[in-house]
Amino acid sequence: MATLAPPAVTVRLADYADAADAARVVALLDSYARDPMGGGKALSDEVRERLVPGLAAHGGAFSLLAFAGEEAVGLANCITGFSTFAARPLVNIHDMAVRPQVRGKGVGRALMLAVEAEARARGACKITLEVLSGNGTAKGLYASLGYGDYALDPQAGTALFWEKKL
Repeated sequence: MATLAPPAVTVRLADYADAADAARVVALLDSYARDPMGGGKALSDEVRERLVPGLAAHGGAFSLLAFAGEEAVGLANCITGFSTFAARPLVNIHDMAVRPQVRGKGVGRALMLAVEAEARARGACKITLEVLSGNGTAKGLYASLGYGDYALDPQAGTALFWEKKL
């Protein structure tokens, strides 16, 4: 018996004004939040309500949705910033989410390539992202696409991503 190939992955910008796309963004981010690599707990009702309106109100935000056939299976939430050293925009991938059942099937790679295309179209000088040190799968994907530690001078070491919750 022949097995069917999975549907091709397509990626497009989410339309925050479209109710179906808004629901997809929330559902995919919630799925990621429930994963151990996303913190292991669901998004609060307050976050679910504020997420898409907040992204839409933030002039530099955009989200990419990945589809396998008609099903939304991946999400990249991105925020455009500004590189003072290059005097050009930069794109930060703030969230990268792939449904567990389709991991390892090219969805993450398709999203990353689409983010790069969108960043180039926006005139960005670089793409930044955060990745947990224990997430070997994500680190392997990102490295295969040319991502690596940020350093200006190897003698000064690499940049660390720190936070202070408010």
